[in-house]
Amino acid sequence: MSRLRFTSLRLRLVVVFALVALTAAVSASGIAYWLNREAVLTRTQDAVLRDFQQEMQNRAGALPVHPTQDQLQHTAGQMAGSSQRFSVLLVGQDASGRTVYGNSGGLSGFALEDVPGSLRAAVNKRQPLSAANKSPYHLYWQRVTEHGTPYLVAGTRLVGGGPTGYMLKSLEPEAKDLNSLAWSLGIATGLALIGAALLAQAAATTVLKPVHRLGVAARRLGEGRLDTRLRVSGTDELADLSRTFNNAAEALEKRVADMAARDDASRRFVADMSHELRTPLTAITAVTEVLEEELDSESGGIDPMIEPAVRLVVSETRRLNDLVENLMEVTRFDAGTARLVLDDVDLADQITACIDARAWLDAVELDAERGLHARLDPRRLDVILANLIGNALKHGGSPVRVSVREADDEIVIEVRDHGPGIPEDVLPHVFDRFYKASASRPRSEGSGLGLSIALNNAHIHGGGITAANSPGGGAVFTLRLPRDASALTEQDEGGGRHTDGDGTGGTGEGDDTKGGAR
Repeated sequence: MSRLRFTSLRLRLVVVFALVALTAAVSASGIAYWLNREAVLTRTQDAVLRDFQQEMQNRAGALPVHPTQDQLQHTAGQMAGSSQRFSVLLVGQDASGRTVYGNSGGLSGFALEDVPGSLRAAVNKRQPLSAANKSPYHLYWQRVTEHGTPYLVAGTRLVGGGPTGYMLKSLEPEAKDLNSLAWSLGIATGLALIGAALLAQAAATTVLKPVHRLGVAARRLGEGRLDTRLRVSGTDELADLSRTFNNAAEALEKRVADMAARDDASRRFVADMSHELRTPLTAITAVTEVLEEELDSESGGIDPMIEPAVRLVVSETRRLNDLVENLMEVTRFDAGTARLVLDDVDLADQITACIDARAWLDAVELDAERGLHARLDPRRLDVILANLIGNALKHGGSPVRVSVREADDEIVIEVRDHGPGIPEDVLPHVFDRFYKASASRPRSEGSGLGLSIALNNAHIHGGGITAANSPGGGAVFTLRLPRDASALTEQDEGGGRHTDGDGTGGTGEGDDTKGGAR
């Protein structure tokens, strides 16, 4: 039925073919019927009129100028017995001037009232003589229908005096022949219509089959099967279209392959660069830790003149170390090597540990019932929470409230701050990598990767994160995670549960993106 829906090209082709065939068949049948009708009626009419006129000349012309009724009756009977078998009515005047009638007796008595008045007036009207008209009276005829039966009525008057004659001929046999012809033409029209529909169906199949193959190939191409090609045969327009499609698919496949190769090269470069940076960063970090201890010692081992520079080095080294760790985590997500290490997690304890490890207990309010468990990756959950809570503390306003609730088979964690909220033009981009909300402050403590890493960690669990502004003020980040991520892990990773790389991930210090706009 889908092939014959009203908007389908197949149905429109069939309808157009059928309408053209119907128009042509009806026109041809109508012309044929009209021509045959005129031919049949004209042939019959001419034969009848010719015979009637001859009978009037031979038999009615032999009557006296003032015939009696018996003479008219006898002559009318003789005229009606001609080869055409028509009824005759003769009208004359006897010697006393009285109008007398002679009827052949056919058709329940052919009377003068059966003759149309216009025909009688034309028959009795004397025409002026001229070079073109040498007779004052002529033969006139008319077709009439009585009770559904067609008749031919004719009349003429003898030149030089004598009776006026009228003739009535039934055309019912000819009407039956014409009805049979109409039925035959109607049947022929119906057969032509059926034949046209079948021909249209065959033509539509022939024309639309390549179009259907092209549509299937286009869908496969849209699904990412870039090696899809069409078999090309012939030299018509559809073959040219198939060649064009193949050329476009080949160019697209080459372009995508080039882009994928460049993307892989970029990922490898980032990964290699991150790994290469870790070795010197480890040494630098160890040195900065020693310097930081000296800064915090009471002995005052650092010269006050260089103390600000040392503190800047310590801060920037820590920031660089976080950036490298985040880049390595992003590389794992892009390469598809990130995996979950699942464990049974008490959400209230996990959130409390995350807050306590970063000394945020005084700035964060927790609304979570103990005993609410979920099967998740604790390290990745810690990264998500650290980024969301740290982001709220850094760019929002205190206090930051973290609430946990159940919704069907999901765990919903909301992180809300009391700051000015997120600008509407920034909301669609808060999870973009390296996005800075304020162009006037391109440099900030964060790398612009924290929220992106948090979102990827939520996705790998089968959940997600949304950002919005609270009606009461402040921003709200909503994290949704399944109660049990093991089903997703078994489906996507074949049940394997192992760490990704060296087991490190984003540092989760809330280094992302609500930015200077807040």
